[in-house]
Amino acid sequence: MGFTASLSDTSLFTKKDGDDIVILLLYVDDIILTGSDTSKINATIQELSEVFDLKDLGRLTFFLGLQIHYRDNGDIFMNQTKYIKDLIHKAGLESCKPATTPCKPHNSMLVTEGKPLADHSIYRSIVGSLQYLTFTRPDIAFAVNSVCQFMTSPTDVHLTAVKQILRYLQCTIQAGIFYSATATVSLNAFSDADWAADLNTRRSVTGYVVFLGHNPISWQSKKQTSVSRSSTEAEYKALAHTAADITWVRYILKDLNIFLPHPLVIHCDNMSAISLSANPVLHSRIKHLDTDYHYVRERVQQGDLEVVYIPTDDQAADILTKGLHSPAFVKHCYNLQLGNPS
Repeated sequence: MGFTASLSDTSLFTKKDGDDIVILLLYVDDIILTGSDTSKINATIQELSEVFDLKDLGRLTFFLGLQIHYRDNGDIFMNQTKYIKDLIHKAGLESCKPATTPCKPHNSMLVTEGKPLADHSIYRSIVGSLQYLTFTRPDIAFAVNSVCQFMTSPTDVHLTAVKQILRYLQCTIQAGIFYSATATVSLNAFSDADWAADLNTRRSVTGYVVFLGHNPISWQSKKQTSVSRSSTEAEYKALAHTAADITWVRYILKDLNIFLPHPLVIHCDNMSAISLSANPVLHSRIKHLDTDYHYVRERVQQGDLEVVYIPTDDQAADILTKGLHSPAFVKHCYNLQLGNPS
């Protein structure tokens, strides 16, 4: 049919015809089809129907638990309200007391303590469902990442942390992400790390979020794979992960015929990590950062990447590395385009 498989995403296929493009996203037996010309989209649907038994559901409004709402100005609002309701019902917390944040600010990283649960299956099932919910709720990504660390041997303390997340979701059940149709075509990211945050292993937590214009399109909260001996090392590891992800996003945009004329920008609040990315000399004290160092440094030298300083108060990725007090938490939710449908 003339489609080309993306080298960056195995589920993405594109068909280019002059200045027009048809985009096909495949997940098992579900297909999302879009493009720049309606007649060519319809022609593709007709061609597919001649080979497969298809059912055209029209405009995309519901897909694998994701609910999509359209506005007259072309903006999109995406949430998972029905999914959250089913999850809260599954946990039996329909009448629970609401919480203003998904985790406590001073006790955000859990430790191995408490009474082991008699039945692990319920805990694992709920936490697994929460992981899928982070597709539209980056505000709970850090809290969910914390409870995921104890899937093999959860305790009552860890279950309480899960209930805190569900209580927060009950309070913000309609929340989702706004995507603006008028966003500028530019890529920028925010990278952050919380040094030695894990009290069990003293590993740091990486958090980053990538924006297309003002729209968040990729984010992650993850414990680092090794212990960092300094905050600079932890921040630089996070910077390397962010650089890899934003580069991958750029390749995806290239498959979609979108080319970015300007360097990719990563915002970091650690001056030492920024200096390291621009330093042409590999210092002996950072030999164990050799791969990450050269990966970021090479892209900075080539002009593909620019690392700039941002104050910690404006660091959007801060919400992905630690528990925050309500005012700061709400501020970063706003920065991530999170809100309720109006």
